[in-house]
Amino acid sequence: ADRMLDMGFIRDIKKILALLPKKRQTLLFSATFSPEIKTLAAQFLNDPVLIQASTPNTTAALITHKVHPVTTDQKRVLLAHLIKEHNWYQVLVFTRTKHGANRLAAYLVEHGLSASAIHGNKSQSARTSTLANFKDGSLQVLVATDIAARGLDIIDLPHVVNYELPNVPEDYVHRIGRTGRAGKSGDAVSLVSSDETKHLLAIEKLLRMKITSEIVEGFDPRFAPKVVAEKPVVHGRHKANLPAPVFTERNDRRPQSRTRSTTTANTSAKPNSQGKTHSDTRSADGRNTGPRKSVAALFGGGAPKRSNKR
Repeated sequence: ADRMLDMGFIRDIKKILALLPKKRQTLLFSATFSPEIKTLAAQFLNDPVLIQASTPNTTAALITHKVHPVTTDQKRVLLAHLIKEHNWYQVLVFTRTKHGANRLAAYLVEHGLSASAIHGNKSQSARTSTLANFKDGSLQVLVATDIAARGLDIIDLPHVVNYELPNVPEDYVHRIGRTGRAGKSGDAVSLVSSDETKHLLAIEKLLRMKITSEIVEGFDPRFAPKVVAEKPVVHGRHKANLPAPVFTERNDRRPQSRTRSTTTANTSAKPNSQGKTHSDTRSADGRNTGPRKSVAALFGGGAPKRSNKR
């Protein structure tokens, strides 16, 4: 129900409800319970009853949450390193955009991993085939957008990675809800850059918990390689006799030039083969767990409430 509202399908919902029998039972299920869902229930259900299995907006107790701080340009390198170093055999990776999913999947394939993207631009047959390959283990990494991953039921999925944190905190709950099901344990790993800190704080506030943060050796954002720009390009050609500017500090000013130019930044980083981490965890075993997964349901009978006003 929440995703239907996010996508602006409220008019379609109204049309469908108008065609349903007046005597009926309507149920709404959601792992998160927002004010918008309450408004929807009050509008379309007759005397709805809330059945709350546990604390709302929480995750399964057996899911281990972890954050790896990293610069944006090193995220894909770190992801490939983690998968190879820890021999992750089945990984669901979330990106914000469809194009981002395609680019990341292509990068992983180029670096020796079996990966494919799934999103709304893919045909139904392509999505079905990709998902089947992921479920049977022939596909190691599935890169997905939030909408494409809704409703996925993958038995014993061990790893969920947030390549980019969602803008909406509740989406984090839906994402990592793909793992840690039916009493099974699972890992939820988030690659977080400095500009995503506000999203991380919002997620921690929603979950009412502090997520463990570990810096992978070789990927410490404090010691990330400095960005060196190429020679300026004018009309598709490198302009001669102009030195390439070097950006060494954040407060440095760009070199002055009378000619308008375009610079392209290149960065390179090689992960440490040992993949060791240091942690600022708050517990001895490095685990932060929340209460059990929440499922909320609204039951309502009959047709929507009618107003006596004319």
